Amino acid sequence: MSKNKGARIVITLECSCRTSINSNKRKKGIFRYTSTKNRKNTPNRIELMKFCPACNQHKKFKEIK
Repeated sequence: MSKNKGARIVITLECSCRTSINSNKRKKGIFRYTSTKNRKNTPNRIELMKFCPACNQHKKFKEIK
């Protein structure tokens, strides 16, 4: 039997560079990652360091609804 994945939810992570005015961007637009998190263990919104191809560097990605 496989375990039930009912406690995990799909989240979207968006780059924090979307709000900053940056002239040295490589691409136009907003870059997003999708991931999953455990609803019970992490009730707050998460922030992860990920690579943003628009900025061409590692940035903080915040969870959005």
